[in-house]
Amino acid sequence: MDNFRLSFEFFPTKTEEGTQKLHKTRDRLAELNPDFFSVTYGAGGSTRENTAGIVTDMNAKGVSTAPHLSCVGETRESIQDMLKRYADNDIERIVALRGDLPSGMAMASGELKHANELVALIKEEHGDRFHLEVAAYPEMHPQAPNFEADLLNFKRKVDAGADSALTQYFFNVDSYFYFLDRCDEMGIDIPIVPGIMPITNYTRLARFSDACGAEIPRWIRKQLEAYGDDSESIIKFGEEVITQMCEDLVDNDVPGLHFYTLNQADPCINVWKNLGLW
Repeated sequence: MDNFRLSFEFFPTKTEEGTQKLHKTRDRLAELNPDFFSVTYGAGGSTRENTAGIVTDMNAKGVSTAPHLSCVGETRESIQDMLKRYADNDIERIVALRGDLPSGMAMASGELKHANELVALIKEEHGDRFHLEVAAYPEMHPQAPNFEADLLNFKRKVDAGADSALTQYFFNVDSYFYFLDRCDEMGIDIPIVPGIMPITNYTRLARFSDACGAEIPRWIRKQLEAYGDDSESIIKFGEEVITQMCEDLVDNDVPGLHFYTLNQADPCINVWKNLGLW
């Protein structure tokens, strides 16, 4: 498993208690020797300062930590200021995104409209100073007009200078490998790391999946519905499903795994142990 990458994503918290819990989660996951952590960025940059503070604090503790940086609602100047701040704080990696639109906004605002423009700006200002991650959507971005258009959007980000990509989570492994095949046909050769969402709460998972366009296969949905409020059975079933999916991915030589932790350590650690990679 040479060059295999392990990474974990967190979201910025709003309370001191939440921040303390996040740092405990971070410390436990650091024991798995991940290549990096990442910290998300709220819709329209709503968590900008919180994200920056968490990222610089975590990065200083020994594991490379990458901020999500979006361009929705931002000016070139505000983005340049943030990039300088990250460079001054020894940040090595950035997840460059268009970003989620704030509630009620129908289209992107700001001087940059798309993620490929953000990637180009970062390259223009800082060259290869940062390793740039971008997003990929094996099951298509929910706002894309069609799959072909979404592939072209992804290629624009790669052509602009992206170094690697993290996918939206999925539960259908075939969709990921089909996406890789299509990218190969288009001459895209950067590492595309599958995003993994542990299953611990059906209601929350269904809400997230409806919003981001990630399909929950019918057999998984029906089994989760059958468990009702039995959280113990949901967690056990979810661990089995995600472990098997990760085994299939690892057996097919994926470049790594990127876990959407929801700021929880146990679901990720348990899957990692099941894979025999502890």
